[in-house]
Amino acid sequence: MSERVDLWNNGNLVQDVFLGEIKVPVKVLRNDSFQAWYLLQPRENGNKSSKTDDLGSLRLNICYTEDCVLPSEYYASLRNLLLKSSDVQPISASAAYILSEVCRDKYDAVLPLVRLLLHHHKLVPFVAAVAELDLKDTQEANTVFRGNSLATRCVDEMMKIVGKHYLKVTLKPVIDEICESPKPCEIDPIKLREGDNVEINMENLRYYVDKVFREIVRSSISCPTLMCDVFYSLRHLAAKRFPNDPHVQYSAVSSFVFLRFFAVAVVSPHTFHLRPHHPDAQTSRTLTLISKAIQTLGSWGSLTKSKLSSFKETFMCEFFKAFQEEKFTESVKKFLDDVSSTESKEPSGLSEPVHLKEGEMYKRAQGRTRIGKKNFKKRWFCLTSREFTYHKQQDKEPIFTIPIKNILAVEKLDESSFNKKNMFQVLHGEKPLYIQANNCVEASEWIEALCRVTRCNQKRLSFYHPSAFLNGNWLCCKATIENTVGCARCTADVPADTQIEIDGDRETERIYSLFTINMSKLQKLEEACGSIAVYQGPRKEPDDYSNFTIEDSVATFHTLKQIIDIVEKLNESHEKYRKKRSSSAKYGSEENPIVGKVS
Repeated sequence: MSERVDLWNNGNLVQDVFLGEIKVPVKVLRNDSFQAWYLLQPRENGNKSSKTDDLGSLRLNICYTEDCVLPSEYYASLRNLLLKSSDVQPISASAAYILSEVCRDKYDAVLPLVRLLLHHHKLVPFVAAVAELDLKDTQEANTVFRGNSLATRCVDEMMKIVGKHYLKVTLKPVIDEICESPKPCEIDPIKLREGDNVEINMENLRYYVDKVFREIVRSSISCPTLMCDVFYSLRHLAAKRFPNDPHVQYSAVSSFVFLRFFAVAVVSPHTFHLRPHHPDAQTSRTLTLISKAIQTLGSWGSLTKSKLSSFKETFMCEFFKAFQEEKFTESVKKFLDDVSSTESKEPSGLSEPVHLKEGEMYKRAQGRTRIGKKNFKKRWFCLTSREFTYHKQQDKEPIFTIPIKNILAVEKLDESSFNKKNMFQVLHGEKPLYIQANNCVEASEWIEALCRVTRCNQKRLSFYHPSAFLNGNWLCCKATIENTVGCARCTADVPADTQIEIDGDRETERIYSLFTINMSKLQKLEEACGSIAVYQGPRKEPDDYSNFTIEDSVATFHTLKQIIDIVEKLNESHEKYRKKRSSSAKYGSEENPIVGKVS
């Protein structure tokens, strides 16, 4: 068994060039550290033998790390310290921020940190806190969130995790069209091939750009709730930092959703699972040009004449003259309003309510306390971007209407409530509306559609009752007060296709490992904080910690002491576990696996 390692030349995301590949036996990865030279080989082509050229060689330095995840209770102290990071003042004194400071590569810290905070619903306040710190050092409104800070990396990672389905429903159809039926789009006179017609190419590119742009600005209804919540925070923080700039609230959001999300996915669709493979050279060039266009269209106010003159390439300046109409700027503004609002809105660019779904299902009469077949009536349901209604028959006037903004939650209903399958409930301030779909697929589709259109409602519930209130009590928790808080956490806050499986203990273990590796930095930072706090004099050995952010030496010292104590206790727990495993676990079991060849 072996692992394949491919070597590519990445030219600033313009085009990846395959250089060669090697295969490394898995058994060598079990060494603590492995170094060796390998000759690069041509790419395998099924059973056909490829011509072996002199492709050069590649030296690998591979480190193999084995995660040993202890039972959940061992991580309680570290987990709680990390989860309360957003409440620490200043945020630079929090455990999560210190983690990013001591890690040589911030990405090592960001991935497990974001996943852990996501899992425990703590990411939004943390991002808001580190973004506010980021803005303190930002002097000009046009550079808001353009660097690679902890805040921007956290948002980038969050979008990659929760935005996969959003990209799929928004971009995949048009990306497939571009890759499977490509049209020539080169408009750089220097790169034109013989026989190319620049006018035709420009028209092809304009068609693709317009189509991608149109799909994006109409997609706000599919934007995951978590992304909307983060964008809302960033928007208002930026407006607070630069109160005299009316456009910064839009550029703060567009710098992420256009520049760091959609534009990157367009130029590299294979990395976002929109395409199975890296596209060919011509298609890559087309995607690059489209990506540049989307970045520019998404940059608030970038289509003015003064901005067009700043294009480095003359051909791009000429191309964008076709996009100077006010409708493009207004579409971007409307889209950014939608994805960074706390209130439900219709999809961008649409002034009339949009029909999203309709069909026949059964509803239970509200207010009935007894269970019976007569309580359920067949009704025609209709969902638009503004309201959810039901009617006696199709094309009849609605019997009952729920404004979308009034829907608080949409959840499945336990089958035991009425001894009926495929039921769900719509909570809207009055009595819950109980509905039975015709099958499980239809039920899931309705729940998903309702969740998407209500994802930005400000008063969304966090808890609900999974069963009905009958005969004076909730069947799920036996509470006797009808308007009591729910006994189960809402699961449909985020549509099922955007939910992710996260092992909180594994992520905490990775963070513990990072703290362990960087223990010397933690100790030096602790010494620095102690020196500042006690003496209030010149700092000693500034090279050891001059790159760290120490806003409040006392608060930072307190957090560092907690981290070091917790890590030392976890070290002891890991050591005890290793000794127990090696002495008691049977050789060849999962706890003590065989390493190497069996003689």
